Amino acid sequence: MPKLIRFFKPFRVLSQFTDPDGRATLASFIDVPGVYTAGRLDYDSEGLLLLTDDGALQARIAHPKHKLEKTYAVQVEGTPTQATLDRLVHGVVLRDGLSRAVSATPSAEPTNLPSRNPPIPPRHRDSNSWISVVLNTGRNRQVRRMLAAVGHPVLRLMRTRIGPWTLDDLAPGEWKEEAVHLPR
Repeated sequence: MPKLIRFFKPFRVLSQFTDPDGRATLASFIDVPGVYTAGRLDYDSEGLLLLTDDGALQARIAHPKHKLEKTYAVQVEGTPTQATLDRLVHGVVLRDGLSRAVSATPSAEPTNLPSRNPPIPPRHRDSNSWISVVLNTGRNRQVRRMLAAVGHPVLRLMRTRIGPWTLDDLAPGEWKEEAVHLPR
């Protein structure tokens, strides 16, 4: 049976086990031999990261051809209009091609949102909003680039779901081993 770990990656932690520059890595939190990330989260993003010891499962989770949906809670500068959110779904042209969200909707601030160090700068505290963005691709900094392209730079980005797996009961830095139930 493959091993699958759900991990709440904290802000400013690399999605790898080593770093020659001495930044915080997964090794600071997970001491399970033989597991590797199934996808990545940027250093300045936080939230759900999956790790497994099974190469086929890793590919099934991470490879874009499988179109496994990923949900992000995103705090942005300003308040996007419905027309702006629709643009994200219809497609935004980025330097590496057209990028489409499965959905983009206004949302409330996530419940039990952990504090972040450093916090969002004071100049953004009164002029921001939260949206939910669902993707079935995973290009480098895709959500951030899409939102910047429509005039709403990202202040905070947290992945809350990958396929059937969620952050649910995890706090930053916590992990749990899970049963593998992947949709076909």
